[in-house]
Amino acid sequence: MRKILIVGAGQSGLQLALGLQSKGYEVTLMSNRTADEIRSGRVMSTQCMFDTALGHERDLGLNFWESQAPRTEGLGVSVAGPAGERVIDWVGRLDGYAQSVDQRVKMAGWLETFAQRGGQLVIHGAAVGDLDYFARGYDLVLVAAGKGELVSMFGRDAERSPYAEPQRALAVAYVHGLGPRPEHPDFDAVRCNLVPGVGELFVMPTFTTSGRADILFWEGVPGGPVDAFRGIKDPADHLALTLELMEKFTPWEYARATKVELTDAGGTLAGRYAPTVRNPIGHLPGGGLVLGVADVVVANDPITGQGSNSAAKCAATYLDAIVEHGDRPFDEAWMRATFDRYWETAQHVTKWTNAMLGVPPEHVLNLIGAAGQLQPVADRFANGFDNPADFENFFFEPEKTAAYLESVAGAAGA
Repeated sequence: MRKILIVGAGQSGLQLALGLQSKGYEVTLMSNRTADEIRSGRVMSTQCMFDTALGHERDLGLNFWESQAPRTEGLGVSVAGPAGERVIDWVGRLDGYAQSVDQRVKMAGWLETFAQRGGQLVIHGAAVGDLDYFARGYDLVLVAAGKGELVSMFGRDAERSPYAEPQRALAVAYVHGLGPRPEHPDFDAVRCNLVPGVGELFVMPTFTTSGRADILFWEGVPGGPVDAFRGIKDPADHLALTLELMEKFTPWEYARATKVELTDAGGTLAGRYAPTVRNPIGHLPGGGLVLGVADVVVANDPITGQGSNSAAKCAATYLDAIVEHGDRPFDEAWMRATFDRYWETAQHVTKWTNAMLGVPPEHVLNLIGAAGQLQPVADRFANGFDNPADFENFFFEPEKTAAYLESVAGAAGA
C-alpha cells in the first residue's frame, strides 16, 4: 500500500486525502488545528462553489451539506454610476446551481470523517525541517497549506505572475437578517457590484455554523476608500464599516442590509495578498521533493470567486494522476506533468482573474452592458464562473466580443 503525506487541511488537502483514502492509499494528513478549533474559529473564505467543483465533491460522496445549503441559481452584475445609481444591472441564470458552505463547517466535518475512516491525522504545524524529517517515510508528499513557511519552498513564477503586490484589500462579514433581492426574489443569486475606481462588493448566500446566512464581501482598490479595514479588531466595528461603505457606494444593497447582524464573533475576516503562480516542486534540505497543491502554487485574487473551485479541481486532477501512476515512483517528471495537467484548467482562471483586477477595456464594458439587454449574454457570462475557459471565446479580444454580441443580437431579432 502506497503511503502519502498531505500537509494542509483545506478544500484541496482534505478532498484529496479523503479521495485517496477511498482508493485504498495509506494517507497521513497534517493539520495545524483540530476539527473543534476550526469549527469555533474565524471564517476563512467566501467559497461559492459552482457546478463542476460541486461535482467533484459528489463523486467522492463528500457533499454532506448539499440539502442544507442554499441553492444559488443565478449570478448578477451591477455597475455603480458617479451619483451612486445603478447604470447596469442584470442577473444570469446558472445551468447548474452553486452552493457555499462555510469552510469552518466543511473542513471540520471532513477532518472528522477522515479520522473516523481510519486516516492518520497529525495535529501539528509543519515547518520545512519537520517535512524534511517526515518525508523519508512516504512515497509522495503533497503541500496543500497555502500560508506559512512551507510556501517559501515554491519559487514565484514571474512569467505567470504579473502582479508583485496585492491588487485588492479584502473584507468579509457573515450576517443574518439580509432582506431579499427585490428584482428577483424567487431564486438565490450571487451579486457582483462593481464600483469603478473603488472596488467591488459581493453578496452571496451561504450555510454557516448557525444555518442559512449571507456573506458581504468588499474588495477595495489599495489606497482607496474601501481599503479601510486594516487594524480593525472588533467584529462589530468591522460590520459597521462594511455597512457604511455599502450605504455610500452600493445603496441598493444597503437598503436590504439595514437589519443585519453578524452570525457569530468569528464571522469577519480582512486581509490582502498578491496573486501569485509558483513553481510546483519544492526541494527539501535533505534532497527530497514535494508537490504543491492548489493555492500553494496558483493563488488568484478572489474577485472571480475561483479559490475553492480551483482547489476542488486541483484535488480531482491530482487524485486521477496519482491513481493512474500505479506503483511507479513519484519523481520530478511526474510532479511536473501532474501540475501541467492542472495548469490546463488553472491558466484560464488566472488569465481571467488578472484581467478583472485591471481597468476594464471598452469592449468588456460593452459586453457587460449588453448582458443587461440580451439574456443569453448574461447567462453565458454567469456560467463562465463555472467554466472560465469559455471566456477565451468572447471576453478577451475585442473582435471576438463584437462578433459574439452581433450573433446574439441577430438571433434575438430574427
